[in-house]
Amino acid sequence: MAGLIPFNRKRNDLMNIGFDDFSNMLDDFFTGSWPVQRSLAADTFKIDIQDNDTEYIIEAELPGVKKEDVEITLNEGRLNLSVKKEEVSEDKSKKFIHRERRYAQMSRSILLADSNDEGIQAKLEEGVLTIKVPKKEQVDTSKRIMIE
Repeated sequence: MAGLIPFNRKRNDLMNIGFDDFSNMLDDFFTGSWPVQRSLAADTFKIDIQDNDTEYIIEAELPGVKKEDVEITLNEGRLNLSVKKEEVSEDKSKKFIHRERRYAQMSRSILLADSNDEGIQAKLEEGVLTIKVPKKEQVDTSKRIMIE
């Protein structure tokens, strides 16, 4: 174990200090994840699920996402949330040498076994998507049997 060398670093011996070590230190600093930033390109969206007596309430954090970029489907009790976000800047008056575009796609799937596919409500407000999924009415099929 003592002989293992971390990726992109050299041994820290006194005889082995040079320009390459300084370069590796700069690479580690600029490619690290500090400060921690969350984006659709590098992370999935977070969800909270509440189970009430009559419905499920799902809240998903979608900062910077428009409602046109969100697709919600419910199929056989499985709620699928998918987000597709594409950022393209068009400016034809400038002569570009280098131009970048971003495209991010992610989805989450939640099993809501007793969900009713009628009456689902969804609202996107201030970066939070709130979905209300009603539950199917529970029919008590158990019979009480009296012993003689």
